[in-house]
Amino acid sequence: MRIWLAAALAACALACSSPRGDDRDEARPAAAPAATAPAPTAAPVAAAAPARPRIVALGDSLTAGLGLSTASAYPALLEQRLKDSGMDFEVVNAGISGDTSAGGLERLDWALQGDVRVLIVALGANDGLRGLPLDQLRRNLSEIVERAQARGITVVLAGMEAPPNYGRDYIAGFHKVYPEVAAQYRLAFVPFLLQNVAGNAALNQRDGIHPTPEGARIVADNVWTVLKPIAQAQAAHRGRPGS
Repeated sequence: MRIWLAAALAACALACSSPRGDDRDEARPAAAPAATAPAPTAAPVAAAAPARPRIVALGDSLTAGLGLSTASAYPALLEQRLKDSGMDFEVVNAGISGDTSAGGLERLDWALQGDVRVLIVALGANDGLRGLPLDQLRRNLSEIVERAQARGITVVLAGMEAPPNYGRDYIAGFHKVYPEVAAQYRLAFVPFLLQNVAGNAALNQRDGIHPTPEGARIVADNVWTVLKPIAQAQAAHRGRPGS
């Protein structure tokens, strides 16, 4: 991730004094004292706009948008779709390249700062690439869900698939983790984050893993199908008195 540093420029004003008059000039009458000006009235300070409710996408490089502009990553596309639908949410891209389910769990408290209403969990691709134990994946996903639900946050779980490197048993077991966790905690579920994108060379970058801008739009479609009714319900609830 690139961090852009902004440099601040300081400006200096030079005061100019009037040239001194000739000592031989006639004395001038003293000027009448100026009327005391009223103290300036402070300009009214505009009230700060209330913070928008948040939807957080917790994931890895697929969420961070590796190889894409910030605006082309699927979380930014979701925020634009929410805006176009008249729903005022901030979508926070909490994707970190190379992150595993364990890494997502470690930074969960940081990701859930602010008025978070929905958490999209899109983790596990790197667990699968590294062949990490499936019980560890299940445990990490479950703890993320439990901690978010304890805060009253709605969780959307996005499924992933393992590469073929580790054999059929691992692939089948990996696949089962996501629907089982979704069923256990009654989660909104995106069966496969990369549906209609994975394996399509035209929709992936040269590495064959990370979507192109066109592929990211399809990923956004996959998540939007599940997220839209949840966001609509959240927006309606927010509009009620006392909510």
